Amino acid sequence: MSSQLQRGEAFAALHRAPGLFVLPNPWDAGSAKMLAHLGFPALATTSAGLAFALGRRDAEGRVSREEALANARQIVDATPLPVVADLENGYGDRPEDCVATVCAAAEAGLVGGSLEDASGRADAPIYPLELAVERIRAAAEAVSGFDFPFTLVARAENYLHGRPDLDDTLRRLVAYAEAGADELYAPGLTRREDIQAVVQAVAPRPVNVLVGSPALTLGLEELAALGVKRVSLGSNLARVAYGAFFQAAEALRQGDLGAMGQAMSFDRINDLFRD
Repeated sequence: MSSQLQRGEAFAALHRAPGLFVLPNPWDAGSAKMLAHLGFPALATTSAGLAFALGRRDAEGRVSREEALANARQIVDATPLPVVADLENGYGDRPEDCVATVCAAAEAGLVGGSLEDASGRADAPIYPLELAVERIRAAAEAVSGFDFPFTLVARAENYLHGRPDLDDTLRRLVAYAEAGADELYAPGLTRREDIQAVVQAVAPRPVNVLVGSPALTLGLEELAALGVKRVSLGSNLARVAYGAFFQAAEALRQGDLGAMGQAMSFDRINDLFRD
């Protein structure tokens, strides 16, 4: 796949194929190439993974739209796979900000992206429903004019912000689907019955589920049986990598070289990055 049209069509087709697919989240070009080597069909960026790579905290607006999309472009250019992005809250409150973000995402070579209904403000962490719907509707109208398929995902963030309100989450996801979102996503859901309720509420639109949390005990086969179309990992792979690095460095600081012998070989990594 070389053109954005081909990548967009391939990504859309994954949602029409039987079963569930895994959408892993690289945080740079190197991790993207490794994932492509393993045979994953598509990739998604991670805002937290990028923030950590930049030495910043996540979810506090410390990574700009320009920085996020520059990182996304590097990931797009690293492999021939379709790439979609974590576009956070569209980098602004207004529907116009969401439009600007999805248009910039398209210019960066992305074939999809997710928009959150989280405001980034502690006093009012979730946008009012009417505004949240306007934001998705504006973005959906914008991507409908692209000359390639752009998969727009709408995220309901209640469960990540201390509001485990399933009824409100369902109400929001249904409204986002009616506003034109191609796929729905409520990160933080862990109970079988809650995930099933989301799948049924927005059918036939596909649903993404965040995996990797110890609180989610359902496996991929069980999620597929519930009707989940895709799963993503958010910052999980980045945290696995940073965790292994930190543990090895911590052991080294204490005079233990044991972890150094567990490193992936130089030649194997070098070969993965062969053009």
